[in-house]
Amino acid sequence: MIAVIGAGLMGAATAWQLARQGHEVTLVEAYGIGHKSGSSHGSSRIYRRAYADPLYVRLTGEARELWQELEHDTGAQLLRLTGGLDFGAGRDPEGIADLLAAAAVPHELLTAAEATDRWPQFRFDGPVLHHPDAGTVDADATVAAAVRRAAELGARVLTGVRVTGADIRADGRVELRTDGPTVVADTVVVASGAWLPQLAAPLGMVKPLPPLQVTQQQVFHFRRRDPSANWPVFVHKDELNLYGLPSGSDGGPLPALKVAQHDEGTPTTADTRTGTIDPASRDKVTAWVERTLPGLDSTPVAEASCLYTTTPDEDFVLDRTGPFVVVSPCSGHGAKFTPLIGAMAADLALGRAAPHPRFALSR
Repeated sequence: MIAVIGAGLMGAATAWQLARQGHEVTLVEAYGIGHKSGSSHGSSRIYRRAYADPLYVRLTGEARELWQELEHDTGAQLLRLTGGLDFGAGRDPEGIADLLAAAAVPHELLTAAEATDRWPQFRFDGPVLHHPDAGTVDADATVAAAVRRAAELGARVLTGVRVTGADIRADGRVELRTDGPTVVADTVVVASGAWLPQLAAPLGMVKPLPPLQVTQQQVFHFRRRDPSANWPVFVHKDELNLYGLPSGSDGGPLPALKVAQHDEGTPTTADTRTGTIDPASRDKVTAWVERTLPGLDSTPVAEASCLYTTTPDEDFVLDRTGPFVVVSPCSGHGAKFTPLIGAMAADLALGRAAPHPRFALSR
């Protein structure tokens, strides 16, 4: 039996992957399915192929195929394509275009004038990379669909059950201590997100984790002036490192755009986060929207916080140590890879694959 700790995006996807392959699975979640205490809630996350790293360009393509499998298996629409833009001097649109060309990913490099003609709701001051295979992922719907389908396939789902530690028995199996029922497993997948730094020691994992920083990030939603305008997702980097995407239901009943900083979060822990929005981030994002996105009303209509758990190199952690498989942290950009990370974690749990060197605990 394989236990999965955490029913966020990665834990839910791992349970789904294991259950669909006929394995006995117990999914243990300290809160309820779809809770808002961690990193996996909300109706809109970016899916994109544009990365300044050939590894992630390749992995986004593999993830796209598995998004289609997850949608087919669950009957839920989870990924919506809008196209994507990359701009700003620090984003290097030309360099990313070269990487996409090498991977045969469709794209076009536009001048600022050409891009403004196509998307007058933006102001551009340099080259703009457009690639059509980008869009939004509904995180809430993904968690719900993956957990529901895993349960339909025989997975046991325990909610409101917090894991507090583990003991490795003489027969090599792991006995998970919880504030509810004891869970005994052959292998334990730890997909606890921002709780990983405080859970690793009580579980008795042998290999040390890389340094992890947990931060609270803020996101802001802005009303679209023209509700019928088509908004691509975007990543901008210059004086600020920002991203934006259609808000989905998170932005309220009228069409909105979600805009946020990727960096400059407030250091915290999973259990001590305040949820209080940083006014400095609000001011920076609002001022940038007013300068750069004339298609939006620059007064936020909604705002929220979430957690990043980030490694120094922003690569993921996907490795096995003894009977434990460590899944993520995803460094603030993992949602788009959800079904692929679930598949990679399942392979590690079943002993079918070694970790990718970039994601190994020993890197």
